[in-house]
Amino acid sequence: MTPTPPARELSELAGVRAALTRGRAVVLPNPAPLTCVVAATRPEAVNTAKQRPAEQAVALWAHHPRTLDALAELLDLGPDALRLARRLLAEEHLTVLAPVRRPEQAPPWLAPATKEGWTLLFGARWRPLAGLLDAFPVLYVSSANRTGHEPAPGPAEALAMFPPDVPVLRSPVPGGEDDGSGGAPRAATTTVRLYPDGRLALHRHGAQDRAFADPEQYLARLRSDPER
Repeated sequence: MTPTPPARELSELAGVRAALTRGRAVVLPNPAPLTCVVAATRPEAVNTAKQRPAEQAVALWAHHPRTLDALAELLDLGPDALRLARRLLAEEHLTVLAPVRRPEQAPPWLAPATKEGWTLLFGARWRPLAGLLDAFPVLYVSSANRTGHEPAPGPAEALAMFPPDVPVLRSPVPGGEDDGSGGAPRAATTTVRLYPDGRLALHRHGAQDRAFADPEQYLARLRSDPER
């Protein structure tokens, strides 16, 4: 008889850090109401883990101050729009489609997230993962799902969805599988498009806007500057 392989287990931070260092894709959890994501230092690793074409565009994880500072020189946004972009990423934890000033000259680290003059930026940054993320200023990211499946809500679902060569990080907080969702289904991040003049449009419904029946109400809330 063929022996039964041992049950696969969730990975700890050290193992996930080592996998990222080697250029492999990993699955990372997020707090409610967000789903897990798959991330890597190489865009093709993200796509391969998701079973889609290696050259497909991915999002750049704009979580690191150096990355955000570099983007300020590359995005076709005025000072107010750039300030709004930083808030949408760092505070609202949205995914943002932003215009690139000279897309044909996009640096190699930005090109995988850039298509037809727009770049896709992911902003969620869970504080318990800060130490891990800070070691990798440039990361590429996408929803943690294989082709044809919904994004994995938590590590357990991701473990069942992804193959053994994609480590899945155990929740870094106690009771991470029950961290305040209140039973509501998780979802991928809301995606907004930010135009050069600061206008906003809803590109994809997601976790953050679903409480608003009217997308314009949600966008109006995003436009309001809490510092004014």
